[in-house]
Amino acid sequence: MAEQPQERARREAVRRELIRTLTDIDIFSRRIIGRPLRAYQAPIAHAILDSILRGEGTQFAVMLPRQSGKNEISAQLEAFMLNLSRARGGCIVKAAPTFRPQCLTSLQRLESACARLPGKAAVREGGNALRLGRARAAFYSAGGEAHVVGATADILLEGDEAQDIDANKWQKDFRPMASSNNATGVLWGTAWTSDTLLAETIVRLRELERADGVKRVFTVSWEQVAEEAPAYGRYVRGEIARLGAGHPLIRTQYLLQELEGQGGMFPPGTQALMHGTHPRRRAPENPGEYLLCVDVAGPAEETELLAPTNPRQDATALTVIAIERPNAAPALPRYRVFDRTIWVGTPHVALYGAIMRLAEVWSARRIIIDATGVGAGLCSLLKSALGERVQPFVFSEQSKSALGWAYLGICGSGRFQDYADDGGAEYAQFWREVAAARHQVAPGASRLLHWGVPQADVHDDCLLSAALCAALEGEAPPASCEPTGVVEAGDVLKEANDANG
Repeated sequence: MAEQPQERARREAVRRELIRTLTDIDIFSRRIIGRPLRAYQAPIAHAILDSILRGEGTQFAVMLPRQSGKNEISAQLEAFMLNLSRARGGCIVKAAPTFRPQCLTSLQRLESACARLPGKAAVREGGNALRLGRARAAFYSAGGEAHVVGATADILLEGDEAQDIDANKWQKDFRPMASSNNATGVLWGTAWTSDTLLAETIVRLRELERADGVKRVFTVSWEQVAEEAPAYGRYVRGEIARLGAGHPLIRTQYLLQELEGQGGMFPPGTQALMHGTHPRRRAPENPGEYLLCVDVAGPAEETELLAPTNPRQDATALTVIAIERPNAAPALPRYRVFDRTIWVGTPHVALYGAIMRLAEVWSARRIIIDATGVGAGLCSLLKSALGERVQPFVFSEQSKSALGWAYLGICGSGRFQDYADDGGAEYAQFWREVAAARHQVAPGASRLLHWGVPQADVHDDCLLSAALCAALEGEAPPASCEPTGVVEAGDVLKEANDANG
């Protein structure tokens, strides 16, 4: 029986609508994926797709605040292009700093999106790829030890978390993959320092934008995201209030501001926040949660004498800090310095007695002590007498980096305050060290912060002693403190202990 004209027309309308659905990313997202692209996501997807479909080979850089949907855009683009290419074939290549979990997470996200496509299902290949018909998406680690050869990105080449991908690795191993077909490329990520692959690419692409007017760099503010996702806005506002706008996490992941890769560790604005107005005290006026932080001198310098004309000698420094815990649950503790002591040329037996006396005077609930090298012996003596109140901190490249990041966050959010200038040598020495402190951020995913005082006539004993308070970030307070808030920052003491076995 011949098909009726009305039925043919209906079938043709269905076919045209299906074609429209599978060739329009906005309709595809809404009808197939079931997660429509937001207003700030759609222009990014359109620009990338236009370059792919026209064979223009444009290179893009996309910077979005954390957890605002960059991976969703990427997965939907990949699913869309795999479906369009399932008959003619082609390959998408996506790199990330690590295979597990980053590449694997992207693969699983794409697999979930493709599960909603009509027709034959996508299948896994070799543990790192997904095939749909003759088209394929492959995921590779861009880590320094990863060996990547033979892949061709003739549909799309992507770098995820590009701020953590080594630029030389990308240029040597991945960029050539797009050369045969002049494939479109996209670097996705967030801010870090000005010398990352993503940051350097953005600078180069902006120069091209100025030359030809073609938009290649897309950045989205957290406020734009909040307009469409009010809950996200409430979360970010809460984090800014909790950590402070100057916290490295807030600046890079939400405000998309680059950190200085090297230079002065404490800029004037941060130093201003570190100055308190409360007086120095030799004993507590009120009960509280007091902490003693001790940086122990190395053996080579212990016989030297501290002199105003030569403040470079290594010393044992102790800082007395009161920990104040706000009642509001999201808030983090504040650290107020009340006293500071410096010893030079003092045997550890005498140091032990002095620290014991200070622990008694201040009813110290915690003593965090540098247990690196010769400090281990003094720490052991104190721990035998005071038990769990004494917490060792072993300095290593990793643990000092974690401590530095945490201390920068405390200072930048106004949660560390020194006592007011009392004209004493200890006060002057601490601020001399703060002014002289320098830092350098290691490139790549390690996030290592190298910091200290490089000047020949200044040391960093008082600074390190004060910074040890940051080792408590993330720890639950002692039960006797009856806290009402929960600290959610990284547990630096745990990182230090893990790093050193």
